[in-house]
Amino acid sequence: MVSFKLVIGTKEGKCLQKDLQEPEANTLLGKKIGEKIAGDLVGFTGYEFEVTGGSDYCGFPMRKDVEGVARRRILAVEGIGLRNTKEKGIRTRKTVCGNTIHPKIAQVNLRVLTQGKDPLPIPAKVEKKEEK
Repeated sequence: MVSFKLVIGTKEGKCLQKDLQEPEANTLLGKKIGEKIAGDLVGFTGYEFEVTGGSDYCGFPMRKDVEGVARRRILAVEGIGLRNTKEKGIRTRKTVCGNTIHPKIAQVNLRVLTQGKDPLPIPAKVEKKEEK
């Protein structure tokens, strides 16, 4: 069974999360980072999204420059999956996931390119109550 958690970022800086199950989730399989997706495929009529990244079921991030669906241990200076180091030029070996969406991907990040007629149902911010 294929299912993804979609994290949709809007132009206002707000995010929306949606769980995507089997029939709709199959439409995302094989898409790569940077590809455009019609909103009708994921349940948002009139919208257009761009795939900006994601992570697999173990939490390894997807990288645009790693082709395919497999995990790879890359030697990288900066970018996705790395923290900033104080020294310049320090390379780090990190495990990352490829740039293609496959069934073991758990989260897919999307960015809104074109808005539809209806606004996205972004939940209101919940404030925590102070305990005494």
